Amino acid sequence: MGNLARKLEQDHQRSTQVQTTAVVKKQRFTLGEKILALIFGAAVFIGATQMISYQASIYEINKEIQQIETSIKEQEKTNGDLTIQVSELSTYERIWEKAQKLGLKLNENNVKVVQD
Repeated sequence: MGNLARKLEQDHQRSTQVQTTAVVKKQRFTLGEKILALIFGAAVFIGATQMISYQASIYEINKEIQQIETSIKEQEKTNGDLTIQVSELSTYERIWEKAQKLGLKLNENNVKVVQD
């Protein structure tokens, strides 16, 4: 009987040990890890927002540059046309014709040759 009593006592101890173990609930992430993840996410969001803002600014500036280049080309064309017009209007024959219409006469004694 002595053996039987010990056996029952050991079985009883084993059953109580199993019952006394508490279930430990493990957290996936600690509070510090959660805070770090939140800070990282906020930094990524802010960085992405800034990049998009900069890209929009660059797009607008490039658009303005193209418009200015177009207006410069148009102005250069106008300047070229006006240069041609000036050279056509300043020919000797045209000036002589205008002078005759205004009643001016050519006096060879008053003509001076100017060289560049």
